[in-house]
Amino acid sequence: MTEPPRTPPPPPPLAGGHGGAEALRPLIDTVLDALRTGTAERDGPLPAGGPATVTARVHTALGDMFPTHGTGDHEALRTLVHTLAAGAADPAHPLCAAHLHCPPLAVAAAADLAASALNPSLDSWDQAPAASAIEARLTHTLATTFYDTPHPDALLTTGGTEANQLALLLARERHGPHLTVLHGANAHHSIPRAAWLLGLPPATTLPTPTGVLDPATLAEALTHTPGPVLVTATAGTTDAGLIDPLGPIADLCHHHGAELHIDAAYGGPLALSPRHRHKVTGLHRAHSLTVDLHKLGWQPVAAGLLLVPDRDLLTPLAHQADYLNATDDTEAGLPDLLGRSLRTTRRPDAFKIAATLRSLGRDGLAHLIDLTCTAAHRLAELLDAHPRFELHAPPTITTVLFRPTPTDDDHLATLRRTLLHDGTAVLGRTTTDGRLWLKATLLNPHTTARDLDTLVTLLEGRTHR
Repeated sequence: MTEPPRTPPPPPPLAGGHGGAEALRPLIDTVLDALRTGTAERDGPLPAGGPATVTARVHTALGDMFPTHGTGDHEALRTLVHTLAAGAADPAHPLCAAHLHCPPLAVAAAADLAASALNPSLDSWDQAPAASAIEARLTHTLATTFYDTPHPDALLTTGGTEANQLALLLARERHGPHLTVLHGANAHHSIPRAAWLLGLPPATTLPTPTGVLDPATLAEALTHTPGPVLVTATAGTTDAGLIDPLGPIADLCHHHGAELHIDAAYGGPLALSPRHRHKVTGLHRAHSLTVDLHKLGWQPVAAGLLLVPDRDLLTPLAHQADYLNATDDTEAGLPDLLGRSLRTTRRPDAFKIAATLRSLGRDGLAHLIDLTCTAAHRLAELLDAHPRFELHAPPTITTVLFRPTPTDDDHLATLRRTLLHDGTAVLGRTTTDGRLWLKATLLNPHTTARDLDTLVTLLEGRTHR
């Protein structure tokens, strides 16, 4: 007997629309429960066992990633979120301090959920009416925070790398393909890479033996480098958090007719803190400025910015595609968003930033910056006072370089990997002054003095037992 045809199941619920909120509510409960259980299972900053063990756990937990018959929303979320949390390097743990990888604020993550549910795309106004207006308001606000000029502007980027690439692209469009890029050896790797990607002459690297760009070295280079020239300075190096002398560098660029880009992906937010803004005096003198709020801004990735003192500097990015910004639509008043990025489809990353700024205000964000800087100085003091550790230097921002003593580089590298394998601490590494150093990058405003004591005690036990 032939079976009657089966009625196909209804499509799964959507995150938006009238029923979106109610569809999400029970799923969010499942996600939150799985985040809790996964974090409890990990019970540390990193899963123990190293890459092979973590990979095996993931394979065992997930089984068939694309089964013939689905397991349903709740099982899929419960299994995957638990597995992700149990195997995460969690920047919210006080002993997870290797990289410029911040723990996002709950308010920012919650705002990001709303943005994901509604899924606006910032490449045309009819896909993102309110989101585009929020982005325009946010970018204007942030641009005027860093530049006291009549018409500053800012673009949202995926991070410092994209912002630096855009800065070099805009400079190339102003000055042509023979633009010379000068940067210190302390600069982020994205600077010389951007010159290569854009077909510019190979970027010129200037030595930085003290960790920052020396004005005398730059003056010599500018004297012997034919124009046009773009100088890139750094406010917050990746390895040590050092800040180039921005004022003297800006003076030299002005004297020699060179343009200045400042990569302040890490250190830029110091300008928001009355206690620390003196460290980045001179940011406003840059022709372009990179700031990254998924570092000292506590945003989920991505939250990068390229800021410029005048919106006309962004004109080379203008682009036209009839299906997105037809000329008659633009003339009729529909905003043209296509020139706000090199990307087409683009998430509303401004939304989570806007929620954070509104929630905390200027004083609240400054307080978080101050807390993390204070924690870094506290750790540096502990290490400097300890007879079995050597501190490289007091921190400029929130990065602390140190090493056990006596030790050698091979032992230090092995120590770091042992901590990772055991899941007890996540520390970075960098080579400076011809030696390898451990790196603690403190970005967690909840880190306490007790947490820092715990880290030092852990390292002492691992190093000297």
